[in-house]
Amino acid sequence: MCGIVGYVGNQKAAPFLIEGMKRLEYRGYDSAGIATIENGEFKVIKRVGRVSNLEKENLFQLQSTIGIGHTRWATHGGVTDANAHPHTSECIALIHNGVIENYDSIKNMLMYEGYHFKSETDSEVLCYLIDYYYKYKAEPLKDSVRHALQKVHGTFGIVVMSNKDPNTLIAARRGSPLICGLGTKEAIVASDVSAIISRTKNVVYLNDNEFAIITPDTFELRTIEDDEQVNVKVDSVNWNIEDSDMGKYSSYMEKEIYEQPKALKNAMRGRFSEDVSNTKFGGLNLTAEELKKVKRIIFCGCGTALHACLVTEYLIEKFARVPVECEYASEFRYKNCPVDENTLFIVMSQSGETIDTLSALREAKQKGFKVLAINNSVGSSIAREADGGIYQHVGPEIGVASTKAFTSQVLIGSMLALYLARQRDMSYDEGVKFVETLKTIPKIVRSFLDNKKEIEKIKQIAQKYSDCTSMYFLGRLSLHPIAMEGALKLKELSYIHAEAYPSAEMKHGPIALVNDKFVAVIISSKDMLLKNVSSMQEIKARGGNIIAVLTDDISILKELTDDVITIPACDGSILPIMATIPLQLLALYAAQHKGCDVDKPRNLAKSVTVE
Repeated sequence: MCGIVGYVGNQKAAPFLIEGMKRLEYRGYDSAGIATIENGEFKVIKRVGRVSNLEKENLFQLQSTIGIGHTRWATHGGVTDANAHPHTSECIALIHNGVIENYDSIKNMLMYEGYHFKSETDSEVLCYLIDYYYKYKAEPLKDSVRHALQKVHGTFGIVVMSNKDPNTLIAARRGSPLICGLGTKEAIVASDVSAIISRTKNVVYLNDNEFAIITPDTFELRTIEDDEQVNVKVDSVNWNIEDSDMGKYSSYMEKEIYEQPKALKNAMRGRFSEDVSNTKFGGLNLTAEELKKVKRIIFCGCGTALHACLVTEYLIEKFARVPVECEYASEFRYKNCPVDENTLFIVMSQSGETIDTLSALREAKQKGFKVLAINNSVGSSIAREADGGIYQHVGPEIGVASTKAFTSQVLIGSMLALYLARQRDMSYDEGVKFVETLKTIPKIVRSFLDNKKEIEKIKQIAQKYSDCTSMYFLGRLSLHPIAMEGALKLKELSYIHAEAYPSAEMKHGPIALVNDKFVAVIISSKDMLLKNVSSMQEIKARGGNIIAVLTDDISILKELTDDVITIPACDGSILPIMATIPLQLLALYAAQHKGCDVDKPRNLAKSVTVE
């Protein structure tokens, strides 16, 4: 989950490393460091905290045109300068994402050979193992890296350089993303394309068990196991550096909340049939006949993506009448889930690199099933390994807490429900009405975000309850996963404990916690109101506080609520999207009022690439 950036070329490396690391800081911000080669010696600067701490050093002294940089999210070892990357030996410098599972046995072997360790990390063990092959086995750099990686178990995305070969970077991956950007007389390696696009849009995505030998003039790709040459496929990035800038907003999260009308529109663009009665997806790679045979769908995802899967479950079962199950991707490959030949697997991941979701995809494919992917990252591991899928096309999402990626996943889930329903028993007229409804959602979301009075009310409500210790989020049917997402956002950003339940589940245990300090957020449309009112009455009777998120076609007695957020009434196929927006804002404003960093919440990173 850390950020990697490496540069080799004809310009000073340090300024570019710092720029790239700032763009990758959302991937890890416990500590940061860079290493360059100055007059045949490593110059290493690393500090606990943000990349800005490095800028306080005398970076102008660094003249090297090769270097590596890293933003860390701690796995092995505490947050200290010593545990920060890069790690160095006498002649090897390394940055590493992932987990080396057998580091302890390797470390014991290296200690026997006379190595002394300065950190608590598994990454330093890998650095010294490469050094062992390079120095004591007298192997070329590429072979030293390759043979060391053959000895390790676990996941890695690494970039390595040697002060004995100050014109070459070696990059390798297994289970942790790496991308190489190819420029003119220069090359960049990074864990995310956002660190590359200021220099070039020409990129190569490394596959698992591949390593690259990179100089300013050459790029070679080989297999770790057999050292066989791999054909290089150069792709082009389809977004600009401006897309990842914060602009006028106070945070990336705020920006991405307000980008949702555009993101939703982009997710739909070009995806309706000519008769406007259906959706169309160009990348499913399944025939209509194959899809008609689907009797069951299993969705897999983690965190926010799993919540989008759960909303999609309601929509597909309601409109297409196909049974759907949702699985935690982190659990799927460890359980014996019974499936038949007419089951379709669909995974969701914004980054396309979530290790648990990628592992679930591979497990399903190993069992011989077709796997589709809904993700936002063209060229990602999940996109490349799935049999087909649907890109979200919402542009880069930098804020750690997902916003526009989530609502676009829910929208695509609704579009998929329509697609499957029209293959079955949904009529043409119903399909036309469904499409017309979908097309309205960007405008409805925009009108809500432009309603300054309502937005200000949300801000005041967030501030009012920002010192509470716990909140419950309640919703029914497709709004229950939205309640789950609202609780997750509040936890992620403001560190307020939050849980979510179906509304009627309050009386089955959780109501024991209700007192005058208790706060419940209840989300309801008019057709769900009756059952939600009974939950409100139960909470108010015990002195609890209620924030109600209600559609504007509801009139409710004031004594049942303490605060009301009003959203536009809309069709059930898009209501979950609309209901999400105020919950995102509630979490944003509560966190800001408490002084929390909404873009970089503590202990979290954007893309979870380690188990």
